[in-house]
Amino acid sequence: MQFSVLASGSTGNAIYVENEDHAFIVDAGLTGKKMEQLFAKVDRDIKKLSGIFVTHEHIDHIRGVGVLARKYHVPVYANAKTWAAMDDKVGNIPLEQRFQFDMETVQSFGSLDVESFAVSHDAADPMFYTFHENGRKLVVITDTGYVSDRMKGIIQGADSFVFESNHDVSMLQMGSYPWSTKRRILSDVGHVSNEDAAVAMSEVVEQKPTRIYLSHLSKDNNMKDLARMSVSQTLQSCGIMPGEFVTLLDTDADEPTKVVTV
Repeated sequence: MQFSVLASGSTGNAIYVENEDHAFIVDAGLTGKKMEQLFAKVDRDIKKLSGIFVTHEHIDHIRGVGVLARKYHVPVYANAKTWAAMDDKVGNIPLEQRFQFDMETVQSFGSLDVESFAVSHDAADPMFYTFHENGRKLVVITDTGYVSDRMKGIIQGADSFVFESNHDVSMLQMGSYPWSTKRRILSDVGHVSNEDAAVAMSEVVEQKPTRIYLSHLSKDNNMKDLARMSVSQTLQSCGIMPGEFVTLLDTDADEPTKVVTV
């Protein structure tokens, strides 16, 4: 199993996951043209996509879903409430390309098992995904207000995490956003901060080589260096030294990460 974070941030999100037989993306939150460019940058053929797993209906996660589905005849997977919430945003997707992926279930695609799990976010029925193959585990969780014990149990011990590190609390509080927006981001259905992400990660990583991709950084209320420093310091305070077995990696809103093996 290999993957790349094609794009991650408040302007658009997409994660590419492949094995020998299938190629998927989690979300397509950029335009169809931009998605094609990102695939070219990681030297992958977008025509070979096996499916799109949708997490929730916010536009930074579904902007390109309809275009890719229609242009390349790609199956789209989402739960019933998400389908209902995004139908008028993605345009017509043929019935034969519409698949339901229920919450808290596992669907298998050959040797690749894909597990869905609930998160706490202000969308119709938001869920994210864990990928399992040959004893290896990749977790994608980029939009949640907090990480519950149930979530921790599902994502525990992954070999690679694409994990939200959305904002620095001080930057958000002192920034120009209206208070209603700040309150939403800081709420239990908003986004996790750098420090809260690190505390959650400290409780789910195991003592083995683990990659953590800091994702969905706010363009106004965070910076890569700040996120990495904050997460690193908080992990250290929890007894985990980044660089020993945990590696922290950046993601970008416009540039994909290298394709790596889980």
